Amino acid sequence: MPVISMFYGIIIRMFYQDNKEHKLPHIHVEYQDYSAVLSIPEIEILAGKIPSDKLKLIKAWAIIHHDELLADWKLAVEGSPVFKIESLK
Repeated sequence: MPVISMFYGIIIRMFYQDNKEHKLPHIHVEYQDYSAVLSIPEIEILAGKIPSDKLKLIKAWAIIHHDELLADWKLAVEGSPVFKIESLK
């Protein structure tokens, strides 16, 4: 599963052809011992847990890069390579 961005100890990934379980466009997020799946359209947790302070950072990043995330999702569902997205600064 490719890493599409990393910042402040947060790793954001997107699986190829990962539209079976969650159906919605989504990202996989890891931070220390936490992991979660977040929907791209609403940027809400679909599964798992992430600390609230890190969730705020992830949401801010996802809002800024919303169009890029949807473009990556389209590529991933097709099985094509995704591109990296700039980290939160």
